[in-house]
Amino acid sequence: MSFAGCGGKTPALSSSSVPALASLVVQRVHSPLERTVDGTIEAVNQATVSSQTAGRITEILYDVNDVVPAGAVIIRLRGSEQRAGLQSAQAALTEAKARDAEAATTYQRISELFQRHVVSKAQLDQATANRDAAAARLTAAEAGIATAREGVGYTEIRAPYGGVVTKRLVEVGESVSPGTPLMSGLSLQDLRVDTNVPQSIVMEVRRRKQAAVYLGNRRIEATKITIFPEAATPSSTFRARLDLPPGALDLAPGMYVKVGLVVGDADRLLIPASAVVERSEVTGVYVLDSHGRATLRYVRPGQHVGDQIEILAGLESGERIALDPIAASTAAGPAS
Repeated sequence: MSFAGCGGKTPALSSSSVPALASLVVQRVHSPLERTVDGTIEAVNQATVSSQTAGRITEILYDVNDVVPAGAVIIRLRGSEQRAGLQSAQAALTEAKARDAEAATTYQRISELFQRHVVSKAQLDQATANRDAAAARLTAAEAGIATAREGVGYTEIRAPYGGVVTKRLVEVGESVSPGTPLMSGLSLQDLRVDTNVPQSIVMEVRRRKQAAVYLGNRRIEATKITIFPEAATPSSTFRARLDLPPGALDLAPGMYVKVGLVVGDADRLLIPASAVVERSEVTGVYVLDSHGRATLRYVRPGQHVGDQIEILAGLESGERIALDPIAASTAAGPAS
């Protein structure tokens, strides 16, 4: 099946006149066998932030396509009512502290008088009840302060995680109530691939739990595979999610990619992708003969495996190829 990719004959060269080329003897390598399916990139963290209190929007600090750090304020509400509630809660706390201190002092005095049999048991019980009631009111006032502060905090809507704004759903001046959607966003740090696994290979994929995502010549190993427990009707495919390494470059939610699901093992002919030369619509490698002469041979490439590429036809195990196709082309002369 192999044939030379040049049309003319080259003059015979002595082995001493052929320049030495960096080369590699190709061998079949035991590697995973994959089944290719289509997949879609999606963000692990994506959400729509909603209002948790009522108010009028006074400021929108980020817009669509802006990068937002985690915890940053993205929208502010008018919050006069919430701040007034906080001031009222603070006043109630001050009063509760004073009442608690007074009730504690009174109880201490009545307890000492009771020890000397100056007051009755009923008076001591009343002082005890007043002390406990004042302590309970103080606890309630402290809880009221926490609630009021949280209400004020709701007037500043913050990003739950770092990411990019994808939708702005409100305008400055709008009145919102609890539950009103305000802004949508997603994180590009953690991505995954949504795909469908055919019923015929789902058991093997579950057993091996290995897969990779292909984007052009890039191969990205999945860090985790989650297969849903039921098949879709009528396709009889199982939905699966493949987690990708954090910070995968050049990937964005919504992109279509190829997914390689490992279903077995096979001996494959792998060569460095840098040794392959592409001319027009054909692909080839420079094969060296026993004298070190380079000849362009057309081959049929397969999948990329890291920085290597599988050769499906046109090259046999044990043959020697040039690692630098530019140097090999120069050495082979104009005929190739």
